[in-house]
Amino acid sequence: MLTALEVFTTVVVGLMVGVEFSVAFVVNPILNALPSDSDQLGRAHGGRMLGAVMPFWYTGSLVLVAVWAVAGWGHHGTGLVVTAAALLIVSVIMSVLLLVPINNRGRTWTPENRPEDWKEQMNRWDRYHYARVAVIIAAFALLATALT
Repeated sequence: MLTALEVFTTVVVGLMVGVEFSVAFVVNPILNALPSDSDQLGRAHGGRMLGAVMPFWYTGSLVLVAVWAVAGWGHHGTGLVVTAAALLIVSVIMSVLLLVPINNRGRTWTPENRPEDWKEQMNRWDRYHYARVAVIIAAFALLATALT
C-alpha cells in the first residue's frame, strides 16, 4: 500500500511540475510573441482556467506528500519526503503571497480595462513563477529519489 501511495504521489506532483514548467517555458513565451491584445487575453483566460485548478493541485500534492511522510516514517527516504513537503509548503506560500494576487487581477483584465502597467505586472508574475517552478522541481526530484 505504501508503494502505491509513493508512486501515485510522485506522479501527481510530477504532472503538476510538468504543467507549471510548460506554462513558464512554453505557453507564456508563445503568448508573449502574440500581439498585445492576444497576449493579454490569453493570459487572462489561462489565469481563470489554471487559477481554478491549481489551488487544489498544490494543496492535494502537499497532502499526499504529508501522508507519505507519516505513513513511511522510519523507512528509507523519509527525510527526502519531509524536505519535499517543506518545499511544497514554500511553493504554496509563494503562490498565496506573490502569484495569486497578480493572477486575480490579471484574469479580469480585458483590452478595455487593463492597467497601463499590465505587462510589468505579468513580467513580475513570470519571475515569481520561475522561482516557484524551481522549488517544485526540487520537491519532485526529492520524491523521485525517495522512491529508489
